[in-house]
Amino acid sequence: VIDNVTARDTVTIGDVSYKLRTPRNPELVPRNYISDSLAQSVIQHLRWIMQKDILGQDVFLIGPPGPLRRSIAMQYLELTKREVEYIALSRDTTETDLKQRREIRAGTAYYIDQCAVRAATEGRILILEGLEKAERNVLPVLNNLLENREMQLEDGRFLMAAERYDKLLKEHDKAELDAWRIVRVSENFRVIALGLPIPRYLGNPLDPPLRSRFQARDVYYLPFKDHLSLLYLMGPSVSTERISQLLSFATTLCTQESSALGLPDFPLDSLSSAVLILNSFPMMSIQHIIEWLYPYNVLLGKEGKTAVVDALKVSLVHTSPNSYSAMGKRLELVPAGTRPFDLHSGTDGFIKTFSHEQLLAEMMQSHMVKDICLIGEKGCGKTVVAKEFAAMLGYNIEPLMLYQDMTARDLLQQRYTLPNGDTSWRPSPLITAALEGKLVILDGIHRVNPGTLAVLQRLIHDRDITLYDGTRLLREDRYQKLKEDLQLSDEQLQQRSIFPIHPSFRIIALAEPPVVGSTTQQWLGPELLTLFLFHHMKPLSKSEEIKVIKEMVPNVPSTAVEQLLKLTHKLRDTNDPTAQSLASSLSTRQLLRICRRLSHYPDESLYNAVNKACLSRFLPNLAKSALHKNLLDSGIETSLTDAQQLEGKDYSCEVNSGILRIGSVTIPISNPYEKMKVPDVLFYENTQHMMVMEDMLKDFLLGEHLLLVGNQGVGKNKVVDKFLQLLNRPREYFQLHRDTTVQSLTLQPSVKDGLIIYEDSPLVKAVKKGHVLVIDEAPTNVTCILKTLVESGEMILSDGRRLVANSGCVNGRENVIVIHPDFRMIVLANRPGFPFLGNDFFGTLGDIFSCHAVDNPKPKSELAMLRQYGPEVPEPVLQKLVAAFGELRSLADQGIINYPYSTREVVNIVKHLQKFPTEGLANVVRNVFDFDSYNNEMREILIRTLHKHGIPIGAKPTNVQLAKE
Repeated sequence: VIDNVTARDTVTIGDVSYKLRTPRNPELVPRNYISDSLAQSVIQHLRWIMQKDILGQDVFLIGPPGPLRRSIAMQYLELTKREVEYIALSRDTTETDLKQRREIRAGTAYYIDQCAVRAATEGRILILEGLEKAERNVLPVLNNLLENREMQLEDGRFLMAAERYDKLLKEHDKAELDAWRIVRVSENFRVIALGLPIPRYLGNPLDPPLRSRFQARDVYYLPFKDHLSLLYLMGPSVSTERISQLLSFATTLCTQESSALGLPDFPLDSLSSAVLILNSFPMMSIQHIIEWLYPYNVLLGKEGKTAVVDALKVSLVHTSPNSYSAMGKRLELVPAGTRPFDLHSGTDGFIKTFSHEQLLAEMMQSHMVKDICLIGEKGCGKTVVAKEFAAMLGYNIEPLMLYQDMTARDLLQQRYTLPNGDTSWRPSPLITAALEGKLVILDGIHRVNPGTLAVLQRLIHDRDITLYDGTRLLREDRYQKLKEDLQLSDEQLQQRSIFPIHPSFRIIALAEPPVVGSTTQQWLGPELLTLFLFHHMKPLSKSEEIKVIKEMVPNVPSTAVEQLLKLTHKLRDTNDPTAQSLASSLSTRQLLRICRRLSHYPDESLYNAVNKACLSRFLPNLAKSALHKNLLDSGIETSLTDAQQLEGKDYSCEVNSGILRIGSVTIPISNPYEKMKVPDVLFYENTQHMMVMEDMLKDFLLGEHLLLVGNQGVGKNKVVDKFLQLLNRPREYFQLHRDTTVQSLTLQPSVKDGLIIYEDSPLVKAVKKGHVLVIDEAPTNVTCILKTLVESGEMILSDGRRLVANSGCVNGRENVIVIHPDFRMIVLANRPGFPFLGNDFFGTLGDIFSCHAVDNPKPKSELAMLRQYGPEVPEPVLQKLVAAFGELRSLADQGIINYPYSTREVVNIVKHLQKFPTEGLANVVRNVFDFDSYNNEMREILIRTLHKHGIPIGAKPTNVQLAKE
């Protein structure tokens, strides 16, 4: 029993008593963590921590993922009225986050104490959460502080244990010790570390010297009996039998046998959320709610699923069918956003289908109690559903695009420099959304490193978070209690950097399904399972998809839609992995694009549209023939007349009274203000490139952003520059590379008068002025950021400004830039290898852009083009080159040689021959082939091929003797 009634200044647990002290900063003491009915097991943990505290020892609470260990630590602090310093460790945590950080104020650098130093000097308790996330060399900085209560600081001060300091104080006065820069560590300073057992879970194992300084306590899940009585309290109107069935099933999945099967732990802490939902919807089946807590159908392979289903059969003797009839009546209970709700919102671009309605109803049930994660294949409409959900419940949305090398700082707070050179912190969109009560859409949670996401656990579990600059955000009820207890106003709390999290704040995470059975680490692990309730967005059924397409694109030819969907569902439903990989190129998003295009250009061939969407030109032979076979089976074929029409078609371009015509498509030419940004390029026309440009123009007129894919040197840049030159459109050019960061995508720093000022990047300039942004060599992690821009027409720049597509969103908000209606993006990417190795731009983001394959010109076009580069080079020489390179390219397509020889290489040879006609052909082609002179196998193939076409190359050192004789 906990007893603190008799003596106001003592708290007693069983036979252990602790003498309370009045806290100096009462606002740092946790509140509202202790409930009226503490489980017996929790009281035992608290008693143990109190014993260690009295002994002056630091403790390590170890146990499975979930909020239990943290809440026990906070309950202890609340009970003993201790001030807290909390830090969630992540792979981005550095020594400066723990000890001291340099800040610049009025041109001078100061050291500002961080959590460990503040806790030591002020006598607080330091909670370190997630030790297994920190990189190897970070935590040893604490070893001496833990062992001897000593630490050397960067600013020259030295922290010293209380006893030693007091001893010195008897011999010297305080002024002397201050002059020696010695600081006393309070005797009340303690550390409570929270971590997962490694191995069993993933992370860095504890360093032995660090481990030896802690007293450990295994905080396993609550014992069955304790947990059961807790759940009974939470669900008074749920039958006790159903609650015990639910708990016994969950406990089964956390046993040794289950983990031996490779099943991730069941998130036992989420059971309380499930019981709260059952309490409001008594008719709901338990099996159904278990899938939200533990999405085993998405998460596990065949054996795992069977194991879960068997466990369900044992635990749930009989389950009632699910019922949605109760949904409408109970909706008034659902917490909602800051705007009025509109349950029949029907936002633009949202077509209601049965499965969507059901999904939205389920999301509303979940959202009553917890944040949501929506799992579905790319392009299946997760964003659209999340937006519809927000519109129905009156939420303002904050889209947040996640990417692979995102850091904890990108998620919470970023450093920046004020105009006077001072350093400061800017809250991330996620934090401002928490303060304003928005719905945050975390798009792509499967891409982020799990060690980075760790910093959000406390925000999601407890709705509390401590930021890098010391600001604390508290759950609304804790904030109110603090206000009452301390009799402080909001202004006074803000001066102490304490703010309430808005009660409407919610998170919806969007993710692609984990790849079952893959060797890489799954994103959906035991820790992430504790954060959300999961909803699986299954692909639309054929009839639903037809409905969506016909309502979104009313005038698309019906037969084309039928054929297209027959093909898509054939590819989706097969077990053949090759066909499935093709299906991912035909997402709902991509099908809508194909249909929009067909509705404007009804005489276009569906066969070509599908091949373009799958970039079939770059598929390996096996996949290519699978696609061809499935196309034929679905009645989509290419007819000879198509090919003949293309042959006979006029692919010239001309400008007539301000109208440009490419092939059969016309567009008025723009009259730009910045003429110097319109490209001016030497371009020799050839039919093939003109065909690509006509195709690009159609998409351009439909408002699409383009992705040009091809091997190096096939003329992607030339095609784009010529295209923009013809349209008379200014371009902003952006060469990306491995080290391009999201910051540099939006801002470019330069120094003026000793101050760092940020100038708009090409991206921002293009958006403001309606120019065309050409992005070269796009690395996927950076271009993920462009997804929100292309898809939802909104994006946040790294300086806090926001781009929006809809000028209606501005209404007086500052820092908003409206996206110019003429803004377009053209992205250039090298061809995907199969299965998309290296820079998988197409695999990740291909279906957001309209894709065009750019290829080497056909022999006839190539010959005509080379004549223009080398008018005086003999015709037979040009023919030899075209034939030889044509054969080398087909060898590269078959995978016999690795390097795809391009037009760029032939053009360079011809330019050389034009300028220096006396030099032999064999000598000039070496400029290209000397790269391969050290690879014998490759060299043999080249020599054979070139000899076959009459190009005499390949005098080896062994032949030199012959030459002399």
